[in-house]
Amino acid sequence: MTINAIEVRDLRKEFRLPHERRDTLREHFLRPFKRVDYERNVALDGVSFDVERGECFGVIGPNGSGKSTLMKLLARIYRQDAGEVVVQGKLSPFIELGVGFDPELTGRDNVSINGTLLGLSKRELQRRFDDIIAFAELERFVDQKLKNYSSGMQVRLAYSIAIQVDFDVLLLDEVLAVGDQAFQEKCFETFERIRSEGKTIVFVSHNLQAIKRVCDRVLLIQHGRATAIGDTEEVVGKYEELGRRDAVSAG
Repeated sequence: MTINAIEVRDLRKEFRLPHERRDTLREHFLRPFKRVDYERNVALDGVSFDVERGECFGVIGPNGSGKSTLMKLLARIYRQDAGEVVVQGKLSPFIELGVGFDPELTGRDNVSINGTLLGLSKRELQRRFDDIIAFAELERFVDQKLKNYSSGMQVRLAYSIAIQVDFDVLLLDEVLAVGDQAFQEKCFETFERIRSEGKTIVFVSHNLQAIKRVCDRVLLIQHGRATAIGDTEEVVGKYEELGRRDAVSAG
């Protein structure tokens, strides 16, 4: 019997984009009744899928297709306008670099804050702290302010925290986009360990080779709609073919 870790039904999310911005208090005071027009941007439109427990499930699509919006809905950062999201178990999200980090605090302090936000007790943080820093390879920089870290160092730290938390479902949005080859290989190793423990991964990436390497199934999102879902090779192949067609049309 198949047990689903995630069930998504007819998910819809839209945003209102203002055509005129009034950023200062003075502008609001001088022109308080000036009309601001809004444009509706439908980020997700009727998306449905299931993710099985223990599966590595990939999400691909062009920029602006709705991938990151989907992940934030799964993580309960956004609230959907319509539809249903059911997640069985505890989530650990790696969704947007910098969220929850304070650049004016040290790496040490940011580990404590982020770990606490993700549900680690003070005792658990103390027990896992050395492992977090060692995986991120930041022993020499742990007491430096985060604003002095490179983007790659911040990615390593955020991912190291995310995988140390006790979770059932791990959400990963472009974790491999900044890290070097050695860090990417460490990520692949943790993917295998997580899957061997029966845990679930939802993995968003533009790196199609990485998607092929680790994902059991893939969802293709285009213009806010799920246009394909199924076998990794087939769905990635369809996406690559669409890319080739667009390149020919543009040429």
